[in-house]
Amino acid sequence: MFTTISRIINFGLKNFWRNGLLSTATVAVTGIALLVTLGLIMFNFVTGEAISSVKDKIDISVYFKTTTAEDSVLSIQKVVESLPEVKQVEYINKDEALKRFKEQHKDDSISQAISLLNENPLEASLNIKAKSPELYGAIAQSLQADAIKQYVDKISYSENKVIIDKLTKIIDNVNQGGLVLVIFLAIVSGLIVFNTIRLAIYSNRDEIGIMRAVGASNMLVRGPFLIDGILNGTIAAILSLILAIPIIHFVAPYLKGFIPGLDITSYFYGGLFRLFLLQLLFGIGISIVSSFLAVRRYLKN
Repeated sequence: MFTTISRIINFGLKNFWRNGLLSTATVAVTGIALLVTLGLIMFNFVTGEAISSVKDKIDISVYFKTTTAEDSVLSIQKVVESLPEVKQVEYINKDEALKRFKEQHKDDSISQAISLLNENPLEASLNIKAKSPELYGAIAQSLQADAIKQYVDKISYSENKVIIDKLTKIIDNVNQGGLVLVIFLAIVSGLIVFNTIRLAIYSNRDEIGIMRAVGASNMLVRGPFLIDGILNGTIAAILSLILAIPIIHFVAPYLKGFIPGLDITSYFYGGLFRLFLLQLLFGIGISIVSSFLAVRRYLKN
């Protein structure tokens, strides 16, 4: 068994180096396929960060009647915070609301008019963030309870509902589209690599025929091409990461300007080992399966 494995590895290495042009073409095709796959992984990260950034900016606000006591608002805050759909609740009292209003309108005549009043006309409010955009409807429904509704002047959910619904739809479409694209790329990559490896095997058909004629086992015939596939996948995985580095550094500033706080380089280098492992498994997997299927027809003859 050890001798057979040794011969398979030896023949596989010889085939890889002897068919230099075909091996280079196979590595290049596989590398491009893996680079596209890596791009999809990075795209998924960027879209996830973009969606999270938008999600953080969406909330619903509950404005309380000016006659509502602060103790009542604080009690309602505790009730809202206990809801399983709620991620965070921020209480803004009347004084804080007035301070923020003046800051936002410091150059407007409205701010000066407010200052002339003897009382604060603004209402206390709760800014509520949900764990997920689709949960805002349930939160808004909970706020319609009689124990809460009697104190409420206005809820901003109806104003934000269109934005929330659009965001929910975008998230669903991105997730579904990403899955479809991964499957599509895997199939296309497999077909391209399959045909490239099949061409390499065709160029060695006479050698395969001789091996079959002298009684070589299926393992001995197929093994070298599987080793060839492993080498192809490994080199392609390394190549795809090397090619990705300058691309990541080039697009990083533009993405950071588009999504503040996004650091794609930290994500890339922080998960470099994990990304390499994924690329390696994907590259070797495609190459081995393609090699296995491509050489099968010659084993049937």
